[in-house]
Amino acid sequence: MSFVALPLTKKLNRRYLCCFFRLSTLTFSSSSPPPQKADSTDSPLWSQRFESALNPVIAAFNASIQFDIALIEYDLTGSQAHVQMLAQTGIIPQADADAIYQGLEQIRQEYRQGLFRPGIEAEDVHFAVEHRLIELIGEVGKKLHTGRSRNDQVGTDIRLYLHDHIQHIRALLQDWQQALVDIAQDHVQTLIPGYTHLQRAQPVSLAHHLLAYFEMAERDWQRLGEIDQRVNVSPLGLGALAGTPFPIDRQATTDQLGFVDLYRNSLDGVSDRDFAIEFLCAASLIMVHLSRFSEEVILWASEEFGFVKLRDSCATGSSIMPQKKNPDVPELVRGKSGRVFGHLQSLLVVMKGLPLAYNKDLQEDKEALFDGVITVKGCLEAMKILVKEGLEFVTERLETAVGEDFSNATDVADYLAAKGVPFREAYNIVGAVVKTCLSQGKLLKDLTLSEWQQLHPQFAADIYEAITPRQVVAARNSYGGTGFEQVQAALTQAQERLNSKTAPSA
Repeated sequence: MSFVALPLTKKLNRRYLCCFFRLSTLTFSSSSPPPQKADSTDSPLWSQRFESALNPVIAAFNASIQFDIALIEYDLTGSQAHVQMLAQTGIIPQADADAIYQGLEQIRQEYRQGLFRPGIEAEDVHFAVEHRLIELIGEVGKKLHTGRSRNDQVGTDIRLYLHDHIQHIRALLQDWQQALVDIAQDHVQTLIPGYTHLQRAQPVSLAHHLLAYFEMAERDWQRLGEIDQRVNVSPLGLGALAGTPFPIDRQATTDQLGFVDLYRNSLDGVSDRDFAIEFLCAASLIMVHLSRFSEEVILWASEEFGFVKLRDSCATGSSIMPQKKNPDVPELVRGKSGRVFGHLQSLLVVMKGLPLAYNKDLQEDKEALFDGVITVKGCLEAMKILVKEGLEFVTERLETAVGEDFSNATDVADYLAAKGVPFREAYNIVGAVVKTCLSQGKLLKDLTLSEWQQLHPQFAADIYEAITPRQVVAARNSYGGTGFEQVQAALTQAQERLNSKTAPSA
């Protein structure tokens, strides 16, 4: 979607923003104006106090343009809102504001067309934009930075960026949930062994198993919505750390940029990265959930389990063993989870010892945040495709699997308890039954009625029906259980929840 330039009298609509990630080394294209070259006679933009240029190695070390260029659309939009406010409050003339606004819009178009590619000499995206603006419109461009600092400016940019990407990630979570619901609809009656401690425990509906991940994703979706309320708070106008003497209108820029609130303390606002840490916490939990599902798919696809087959569209082969089909998608997701966990730890360590207010350490927030966003989005997209078109459940193998173990033992205890035998006594009786079966190489279903009754007189012919895997599953019809009626109801509710999220607002 292309950005639509709005008249100065209109509010800026952030929904028109698109994010253009340019995270590789950035240079000017051949058709763009040449970059400004710093030399010993040039005064740095930030202050006349300095008498010489930075050492080139230090300049490269200090620069963030190679990754914070990802914020350029947000930086331009925030600057346009800021200059509108400067004119509305009479801090600068309207004509100057108009010239600055249009200059910023020209930079936007140059960037999108590949004509604006600032290099290391620009230091960061904010200086790069200001440099180019002054080149385009002259001295009036120097008025843009009135009443703000890079500290509140970058805080604004990051929040605009993250707010937009949270909306996208929540949409991807809904897609992932829909994929789970769609495949679960086909497998309400399909049984799969349920495990605890990776040991066969009780059979469950495969749909019930899949819907467990739907519920995890639901919490992820809700959690991101809650975090977004704290992301969507404006620091613009807080200055470097103490506010500004200019009569700015922070509420005006808050409203124009679509923020829901504004910071009330300048020291807090320019140095706060709680919202980024919270996002990476939520992103880490998303990756935990995707990784858990990935691990199960990897196990299920093995010869030892044989519960699923991987379709060609979502698997690769071996360079030397022609018979193999590898579960690369879930393995990569499982591996990439560590990247996001690492970004969370990295940002926590960055923040833990910082005195108020802004410190250069905070430059380290961006790469962690940007890569966390990109990784989560990529993994959600890949897992959605894997579930929609990459898995084929082997129902015959699953049917066999649930009938070849003692996962119905609890139902034998429940059977006796329903006939008045105290459950703990019934539990011990069944333990003896299983012990007997193991010594004879039998399953519970192989015992004769006489053998059952020797173990306890309450056993009758209906024990055989009670311990069939399908009846074992059907009987667990308590709310939230794996009984087929409950699973079908849960599927209906899940689809209704998804529909309510995508329904147009009144």
